[in-house]
Amino acid sequence: MVEEVRQRREDSVKMVSMTARQGRQLQRYTSTGGRLVAGCIPYKFNVNCSSSDLLNSLEVLVISSQKGHGMMFPKGGWESDETIKQAASREALEEAGVQGNVERRLGTWKYRTSLQAINEGVMFPLNVTDELLHWPEMSVRKRSWVSVAEAMEGCEHQWMREALDRLVRRLSTSIRRRRLKSASSV
Repeated sequence: MVEEVRQRREDSVKMVSMTARQGRQLQRYTSTGGRLVAGCIPYKFNVNCSSSDLLNSLEVLVISSQKGHGMMFPKGGWESDETIKQAASREALEEAGVQGNVERRLGTWKYRTSLQAINEGVMFPLNVTDELLHWPEMSVRKRSWVSVAEAMEGCEHQWMREALDRLVRRLSTSIRRRRLKSASSV
């Protein structure tokens, strides 16, 4: 109980001083004028899942867009005073209220915005370790833990679905290798 209160106090202290970055004065751009964007797919394994298939227990965190339609993964501008992994981590904190371990890059995608600019987005897996009760954009975004199938169906952005597919394949390969290794050591 004391530990839970201390953690809540730490979370609220973090959030009092933490606000979402605004403006584009530090924004990085491509040579053609599109924005360089960093994002992540926050994920965890549901330990209460009764399935013996670990991938069926995989959950991903999706957020609503600020305009409120559809679901997506946290992403935003990569700024000149941070690494690309720091940008992805910052976006997850600001938009979804989660922290965790940013893993190896899933890939880079070019996508067209409603303004017809061609942005370049880099996506990373984020293995979630902390889910905050309060975060900078909680008043303008909803977040939901969903299955991979739900995320594939509900995400409007093809490039984000491709990134999720790459994450699932990577985790499947990793799980298979671990199972083979543990079976061979018996």
